[in-house]
Amino acid sequence: MSPVSSPRPVRLGPRSIAALALISAIGVAFFGWPLLADERSGVVAHAEDAPWLFALLLPLLVAVVVATIADTGMGAKAVAMLGVLAAVGAAMRPLGAGTAGLEPMFFLMVLAGRVLGPGFGFVLGSVTMFASALLTGGVGPWLPFQMLAMGWFTMGAGLLPGAERLRGRAETLMLAGYGALAAFAYGTVMNLQGWTIVPGMATGISFQPGEPLQDNLVRFFAYVAATSLGWDLGRAVLTVVLTLTVGPAVLALLRRATRRAAFEAQVTFEGGGGGAAGEPPHRAPRAYEESS
Repeated sequence: MSPVSSPRPVRLGPRSIAALALISAIGVAFFGWPLLADERSGVVAHAEDAPWLFALLLPLLVAVVVATIADTGMGAKAVAMLGVLAAVGAAMRPLGAGTAGLEPMFFLMVLAGRVLGPGFGFVLGSVTMFASALLTGGVGPWLPFQMLAMGWFTMGAGLLPGAERLRGRAETLMLAGYGALAAFAYGTVMNLQGWTIVPGMATGISFQPGEPLQDNLVRFFAYVAATSLGWDLGRAVLTVVLTLTVGPAVLALLRRATRRAAFEAQVTFEGGGGGAAGEPPHRAPRAYEESS
């Protein structure tokens, strides 16, 4: 018996895919400019100002992507589910209070992205990070970068293979492995955002504008090891543990909710009681879920 497929709340069309590709390409440039900029670049000349300038532009780009995805297929039911999951994720983030990287919201983002797809996942990750920042008071120039990185994190789970047929232990192990790798990746890309502006670092790990790529790479990975490796490890371990223990139950709950929401249901009409003379009988709407 093949598993029943869960309808996705957001089906990505060409416009949505183009918007996601564009924001991802721009995001790579925003995060990676310290390693990519030439020593004669004007960005290098304003190395301490660049993250602040990017932080002003990035929310506008994220908003454009979210608006594009919403305009091309996010209905009222999807918006309602987005609000519920974002609220739950935002409420989960303070539970660890950032202690040793213990942030339980990451495991929920992995599972939600898996069930609800990459388009919904990107929007959910970005909105959840924004809501959690308002809840915890973590608003600053780093927030737009966090929103983009969390959008990638959640979208990646929706791009994993076997969305329709892979179930059980194999799927749980795959999601746990992805969650571990993505937890380290999230911490690494966020380090790129702060590497150029954190004062008081040792010379051996500081960003040196205009230095050769290989030299700055060595400094950057030394910076990661010295400042955040332990936090990333805690985030990865907690994500794996929660995915393996409560993940199957949460996956089943999310899939049941998407089937009942009938995001892709087609409305047809059944015969009802007769109307007045010369008028067609009233028809009662009825929605059918798609299933495989």
